[in-house]
Amino acid sequence: MAGMSFSARQRRRKAHPVPVGNVVIGGDAPVRIQSMTNTDTADVNATVAQIVALHEAGSELVRITVDREEAAKAVPRIREELNRRGCDVPLIGDFHYIGHILLRDHPACAEALDKFRINPGNVGFGQKQDRNFSAIIDIALKHGKPVRIGANWGSMDAALLDELMEKNAHRPEPKDAREVMHEALVESCLRSAARAEELGMKPERIVLSAKVSEVQDLVAVYRQLAGRCAYALHLGLTEAGMGDAGVIGSTAGLAILLQEGIGDTIRVSITPEPGDARTREVMVAQQILQALGLRAFMPDVIACPGCGRTTSMRFQELARDIAAWLAERMPEWRREYPGSEALQVAVMGCIVNGPGESKHADIGISLPGTGEAPAAPVFMDGKKVATLRGENLAEQFRAMVEDYVARRWG
Repeated sequence: MAGMSFSARQRRRKAHPVPVGNVVIGGDAPVRIQSMTNTDTADVNATVAQIVALHEAGSELVRITVDREEAAKAVPRIREELNRRGCDVPLIGDFHYIGHILLRDHPACAEALDKFRINPGNVGFGQKQDRNFSAIIDIALKHGKPVRIGANWGSMDAALLDELMEKNAHRPEPKDAREVMHEALVESCLRSAARAEELGMKPERIVLSAKVSEVQDLVAVYRQLAGRCAYALHLGLTEAGMGDAGVIGSTAGLAILLQEGIGDTIRVSITPEPGDARTREVMVAQQILQALGLRAFMPDVIACPGCGRTTSMRFQELARDIAAWLAERMPEWRREYPGSEALQVAVMGCIVNGPGESKHADIGISLPGTGEAPAAPVFMDGKKVATLRGENLAEQFRAMVEDYVARRWG
């Protein structure tokens, strides 16, 4: 009955597939989830612990800051410790300002990384820009590593922006300054990618990103970028913000682009609340992809919001308990029953929409609302299979879900 809708995936823009370690970005691969550590990379133990946590949460690639010599020296040790723990997640080195020096002076760092991230806006200025950029590309070629060329409007290529602003000033009808900034970001990516290809980098080794912090700017820039190249694209707001604002902003921007088939890998750059786990950004990215029907990570629990017909808290408590129980069972189910992450479970609160929603789900239960008979029909694959009653109704329903998963995906 229920299943994921892959209409957006079918419309996805076809990008060059880029192998990054044991993961492929672009091509026919699913939209990949990335995250980034916020530890001091020179602190090997803390960085390894966070990488493992991010990977176990579902991050398929993890980016680490390589900002100084101590960090560059730590990278091979981080990779060794990850391998010892059986964590094969690809590592991306994030380089700014002195990346060409660090990669040149620490070849073991270059070899331990699976991809280099280059910011064309701060790799150098004037003649140094091309020289330093070329040096990083040459090292990537030597070690067989792909690159992400990531422009960011917080560190725009000043010379390029001045050039485009000057050109815009002489147009019969000049564009708005914000549009010129969009153009500068796109041009920065495309010119840098063209230069990388001139130096010998294949398009199948290049990923592009153009990061901004506002949703409408994100959509405008990536629509332009997607229309002008076939490189794999990494999506994300560069500073989404904290809490609900960061989650909502990231969801709004990424959902528009992903629904249009734009994007091969994503990161949700939310600022964690003090003490919050870094893994929240991974979970939000998963929820975005799952909500769009692009990927499935966890069973869906469909539950009504409640109204005057559902004055009892019983269905709310059951919905909460079933969601928590599914999260506990999923690690084992993922190993024993591949595909079970696409399960849809309905927990409804009254007769109005309860039976209908339960029929649309793989398995669903419709609890009695205010004044209704104390009986809860259960539906599987659109058909009524049982009516539950009594105080142990939750236990009975969990047993039925367990049996359904084993039979369908076992």
